[in-house]
Amino acid sequence: MTDPGRASRALASVWLLLLLAVGGGCNQMMNDEPRYKPLASSDFFSQGQSARPQVPGTIAHGHLRLDAAFYTGRVNGSLVDTFPIPITRARLARGQERFDIFCSPCHGRLGNGDGMVVERGFRPPPSYHSDRLRAAPVGHFFDVMTNGYGSMPSYASRVPPLDRWAIAAYIRALQRSQEATLADVPDDQRRRLESQ
Repeated sequence: MTDPGRASRALASVWLLLLLAVGGGCNQMMNDEPRYKPLASSDFFSQGQSARPQVPGTIAHGHLRLDAAFYTGRVNGSLVDTFPIPITRARLARGQERFDIFCSPCHGRLGNGDGMVVERGFRPPPSYHSDRLRAAPVGHFFDVMTNGYGSMPSYASRVPPLDRWAIAAYIRALQRSQEATLADVPDDQRRRLESQ
């Protein structure tokens, strides 16, 4: 009869050898592959650098921004006064959704500058219904969302340009809603409102 302790030691030895063989095969020399640390010196390039400087005028993939009005809200350094995109009902709805998410915590749901952040003691932003902001070109709102203004940070990393324009369109709709009269309502809807 065989010794059970001896058999279990032999089995453990086999498993250990198998584990070492598999573990050794996983390395694949990835730890020792040739590489340079950023900005380290190198003999590869004639300047003695490990990396080449960018060619002047290089544009990263997806960052070719030929439409200055769309991407900056400016043309020749001046703020645009018209939207560089068509404004549709769907775009306004998207602007309202994005406004409610990103803007209303400070500016309030109606743009009065009385959002929940202000209720908790933070400095209130200006009302969109002030004469100054009603007269501001639409590019102003896009520029402020892109670059920030005063205590407002930039939202360029959080809100893509198309959504920033949708929010600007919704801000204009909010401003218009505060000044609207019955004469601004289309005839068929005005008759319905007057009959109620």
